[in-house]
Amino acid sequence: MQVLVYSEFDVGRFRSKWEKVRAAIERDDFRSVDMKKLASTPYHRAKLDEASRVLVQFVRHGGQTVCLVLEVIAHHAYAKSRFLRGAVVREEQIEAAPDSTLEQVQEEAVPVRYLHPGRGDFHLLDSPISFDDVQEAVYRLPPPLVLVGSAGSGKTALTLEKLRHATGTVLYVTQSPWLAQHARSLYYAHGYSQPEQEAQFLSYREFLETLRVPPGREVRFADFRGWFERHRQQYRFTDAHPCFEEFRGVIGSQPEGVLSLEQYLALGTRQSIYEREQRAAMYELFGKYRQWLTDFHLFDSNLLAHEWQSLAQPQYDFIVIDEVQDLTNAQLALVLRTLKNAGQFLLCGDSNQIVHPNFFSWSAVKSLFWRDPALAERQQISVLGVNYRNTRQVTRLANTLLKIKHARFGSIDRESNHLVTAASQIEGEVRLLPDKDAVKRDLDARTRASTRFAVLVLRDEDKSEARLVFRTPLVFSVHEAKGLEYPHIILYRFISSQRKAYAEICDGVEPADLQHDTLDYRRAKDKHDRSLELWKFYVNALYVAITRAVEGLYLVEKDMGHPLLQLLDVHENQGQLAIEAAESSRAEWEREAHRLELQGKQEQADAIRENVLGIKPVPWPVWNNAFLRETLARVGSPKSTSSKARQQLLELAAWHYLDDHLLLLNPQEGMQIFAMQGKNQRALDKTRQALASRHTAAYTRRNVREVLQQCDQYGVDHRTVTDATPLMLAAVAGNLPLVDELLERGADGQMRDLFGHTAQSFALARACRDASYAADAFAAIWERVKEPVLDVQVDGRLLRLHEDQGEYLLLHLMLCGLKTLASLRYHQPEQRDVRRLAGFDAAYLMRNLEHMPHSLWPDARRKRSYLNAVLARAEIDSSYQPARKLWQRMRSGHYLPNPALQLRVAGPDGEPQWQPIYQVLNLAQIERGNGTVWGQAGFSYRRLLGLHEPDDGVGVVNEDA
Repeated sequence: MQVLVYSEFDVGRFRSKWEKVRAAIERDDFRSVDMKKLASTPYHRAKLDEASRVLVQFVRHGGQTVCLVLEVIAHHAYAKSRFLRGAVVREEQIEAAPDSTLEQVQEEAVPVRYLHPGRGDFHLLDSPISFDDVQEAVYRLPPPLVLVGSAGSGKTALTLEKLRHATGTVLYVTQSPWLAQHARSLYYAHGYSQPEQEAQFLSYREFLETLRVPPGREVRFADFRGWFERHRQQYRFTDAHPCFEEFRGVIGSQPEGVLSLEQYLALGTRQSIYEREQRAAMYELFGKYRQWLTDFHLFDSNLLAHEWQSLAQPQYDFIVIDEVQDLTNAQLALVLRTLKNAGQFLLCGDSNQIVHPNFFSWSAVKSLFWRDPALAERQQISVLGVNYRNTRQVTRLANTLLKIKHARFGSIDRESNHLVTAASQIEGEVRLLPDKDAVKRDLDARTRASTRFAVLVLRDEDKSEARLVFRTPLVFSVHEAKGLEYPHIILYRFISSQRKAYAEICDGVEPADLQHDTLDYRRAKDKHDRSLELWKFYVNALYVAITRAVEGLYLVEKDMGHPLLQLLDVHENQGQLAIEAAESSRAEWEREAHRLELQGKQEQADAIRENVLGIKPVPWPVWNNAFLRETLARVGSPKSTSSKARQQLLELAAWHYLDDHLLLLNPQEGMQIFAMQGKNQRALDKTRQALASRHTAAYTRRNVREVLQQCDQYGVDHRTVTDATPLMLAAVAGNLPLVDELLERGADGQMRDLFGHTAQSFALARACRDASYAADAFAAIWERVKEPVLDVQVDGRLLRLHEDQGEYLLLHLMLCGLKTLASLRYHQPEQRDVRRLAGFDAAYLMRNLEHMPHSLWPDARRKRSYLNAVLARAEIDSSYQPARKLWQRMRSGHYLPNPALQLRVAGPDGEPQWQPIYQVLNLAQIERGNGTVWGQAGFSYRRLLGLHEPDDGVGVVNEDA
């Protein structure tokens, strides 16, 4: 058996022993190395000596099984393994398990797309990666570097591996929020860490927020299209899309600033979409556009790139810009200003995938990044020519389209002048189908119940027509589809809906022009020909649509004889479709909805939940703000005799551990309706045990059928009576299999309860009050539910805290402990100190951290001096740089979160938005009344924030929390 070693495998002092183990595995001798499977993981372990093991995984490629060597586990320290994610592994149970056999590991081996036949190592992100010869050469090149690769070429994986070798403060930035988040998850997969590096993964919007949080909302193309329609009568010579591209990619794209009218009129023929006589009118419309943005509190990130140049200061040692074609030169220039040393950057993209309006060109990018002659001499441009995603037929079609584009318009630039080779051994299928009712009904019946099929149309306005034919919720315009991939794609009337545009694209191109396997570099003969700029969107949109299909592509067209279809060599086939009707499971649809939600495809995610999952509202009352308002109204009336309502309030207080200080007041009557001072601790504990039995018993069992049945009925993120989601209750119960099942179904870990707590907060709060939970289940639960970064807004700027920063965990402890700040009785009665009501101190935090796993809080940090240093450097008045200003010192050694902090939360429309910490954590519930913790501490969030007393007496801020 072939053995490949992880590129960061550190054998240390075990080299001689490892060589013996390696030789045994290579000759398939598993018995001599005591090879055993680690239960509930994809890994095996082999014995190095009596106390140490080596962790391996088996994969399959080309009919052969390969052993991947990951790490040494010394002294049975499985809890410190990067790859086991905090799983509790007991050596005695492993020893009792039978030895693994060759047949077993071959059966369990995970398939991988590619393994280099002659290389003895591999790289690792979320899955094993083997570089081909070109990728390996690029991997070893120094910056500055431009990396050009088609969809599926592996450019993002290669970029992330190169990023790992940079030191200092590094930045990965891209237009898409989802791609930035996905890249970060790939980068830090399997617990990867780089001690010599502080890495930021930001969308361009988040990058702007690190300079200053923009006021208002960013303008979307849908907003622009609606505004443009009101002016269409005066601008009949254009449409919304080219107009938007002209505003962003021409008038506003230059790093030096927005073009003046004179500069705009003086542009060359191919530097603008519009004729010179049309430009004065377009510039006038541009002025109206800017005024509209101001009037409606919208902002254009491209225009902000000019205004905020002075805010950008050198701070990054290395920068990666992914999908560079989605950014304008003005935006790129703003990013470039934050680089400490010129040339320490990597650009990654593919100009054939431009569907965003920005007038991108590689030549303009190179002139921007290589104005320094010394950098120009060092420039490295590398092209990845292998496609690891699409099947052979899909790749052939994409290549043919590029040939047509080249034959019609000439070479776009040297960087995009290439075709790709399919690495896949699967032939795949490309079919042309007539736009007939019987064909469409058959196609719909075969595909509507499967997550493996998606329907693509050219523009947003075409989706409504497609939905009349196809009942799948997976209907996308090409703008929405960028970044997605599905095994099978149906292109609906893609060419027929814009017959003239696609006829122009292939005008004058003959089949003989396409009989070659390479693209020679040839610029267009007519330098005044603007055809490419006019038709670029259509040809690129079709290319993007084709490459979304991993296995099969089906074109449904009215005009079966369209010249472009003839050139693409796609013809109607009278044979039966190779598509079998398939129905995805409910769990698969739930995962798909969650995935689309993360990528900002809220429309399709909602359609899945409504039309496929059929989610019902929960039939029980939920302890949220609306519940509190109604309950207070019932019990606050002088005529009230509602003992049930009073009991519900009592239970709510007990559930949230507010037994020492929750006072809920009726603002009109000023009557205290509930005050529990903890005088009868035994009764209180009994009440809490009864609540746990009633609301969480199902989450503590191995058989979780009841929980999953409720998820099927009400959704995986439904609210239980306590306002907690199933993931929150599974996390606090320490039920790891259930947590994994819920996450596999797409449970959202960022949802918040009445007091703004997430699943992460639930787990952390229990770890603070339950030492056995902290020492046992918590490590693995934390790995699943933690958010790798915590975004806060301080002084109008985004501050992103990473999990490896000391402030990250301390702020989380404060956020989840604020509501119970004065309630120590249930876990530290002998150490209750009224002085601590002024805030969190090092002693309290040290007690909470004492039983935390070492992976979460390393030994080097378990010192009072370290904790005091972190608290001191991040307080509001600290002179430490960078100034984080996370908490306010109330008195010596006592801190509370900075009341001016804002947290990023999901807004009512699903879009992220900033909210004051006071609102997110709903502290008005606790702050009310004399004798509350805040009253005793002489501290009021309302006073510090300048807020007025809530009118409704409840302080409702998080209505759907």
